[in-house]
Amino acid sequence: MNDRFGTLRARLRRMVGCPAYPWVTGALLTGCAAAELWRLPAGPTVSAGVLVSTASLMWRRALPAVSILTVASVLISFTASPSSSLYATAAAAGLIGCYTLGRQRVQHPALLVGAGFLAALAANLVHISTWQRTARDLLPSMRRGDAFSLGWFAETFVLTAVVLGAVSTGDAVRAREETRRERSAAQERLIAMERRRAAEAERAAIARELHDVVSHSVSMIAVQAESAAYTTPGLSPEARTAFQDIAGTARSSMAELRRLLGVLRTRPDEKAATAPPPSLDALDELLEQHRAVGGEAELRFTGERGAAGERNGPPASWELSAYRIVQEALTNARRHAPGARTLVEIGYLADRLAIRVGDDGPGPAPDRPWGHGLAGMRERAALLGGRLTAGPGPDGGFLVEAELPW
Repeated sequence: MNDRFGTLRARLRRMVGCPAYPWVTGALLTGCAAAELWRLPAGPTVSAGVLVSTASLMWRRALPAVSILTVASVLISFTASPSSSLYATAAAAGLIGCYTLGRQRVQHPALLVGAGFLAALAANLVHISTWQRTARDLLPSMRRGDAFSLGWFAETFVLTAVVLGAVSTGDAVRAREETRRERSAAQERLIAMERRRAAEAERAAIARELHDVVSHSVSMIAVQAESAAYTTPGLSPEARTAFQDIAGTARSSMAELRRLLGVLRTRPDEKAATAPPPSLDALDELLEQHRAVGGEAELRFTGERGAAGERNGPPASWELSAYRIVQEALTNARRHAPGARTLVEIGYLADRLAIRVGDDGPGPAPDRPWGHGLAGMRERAALLGGRLTAGPGPDGGFLVEAELPW
């Protein structure tokens, strides 16, 4: 039984929420009003009031204030009726109009009820005046002092009670829907908070895994390289320098890894205590590391670094992305073209930063797919609204070109 009632209530709610619902109900009630007036003819004022009150309901959702016209038309038709009677369609329109005024909160409910009381009192006074003129001969027992007795104001009390009930019902429905929306928003906030907590837990787990798996291995490389530089007998100065470079690179990787782990462990609403991100000022050191492992590299700058405008150089995000692109390009050169000569060119233009990294190696294999490094470089450029291309150079080798506009 409860399931059937819930299904029926859901269907009614969907029907009422349909955009065409006000137009259908208003047109249907106007047709019923026309039929009622044809069956029970009335004067032009009463007829116009009844038809206007029902027809105006078609705009009650698009223009909630039009319900004031609906209620006023009902009261005018009721006041102008010689028999002080109210048509059924007009009564229904008045109830719907009062409900809409409370539902849409056109004005404060107390103000709406007060205005309804005054309008009902005015209509009642008009009827009292009519009764005194037409019904005195039929009520010989009515004395002059009974003209304003409490019984004559029954219409005022009844109409005020009806207005109060309809407005209060509309306001209660509005309050219930607002409570439902607030509860739904609170549930969404709770779900979002739980998702953030789950993401933080996942990030912490990733940080632990990286620390356990990578940090140990990199630290072992640094220790073994340093030990080998001093414990291996007959080691040439070049080999000892190479071991020290390996240890230095491992220590730099450890520092970068610690910085990344700090970011992973930090909650989004907290500020991570990390070292400043690398910029283009660190390219010399990056190329030195490349040369230390046997590669040849040259760095060239074109243009003025202050071309970005207000700041001395491009924004920090652009410099970081450019550094990472050059770093990945040098890594690919060492991996696929060891010993090749690499040229790194950084161009400061008026509205963009141009990056060009090319080598004179054998070039890419015809069936060589894009790796994660190249895909990451392309994503970095796309995030800043730029572009990146990678492929065979015009004179052979492999060429990476990127433009980062600002």
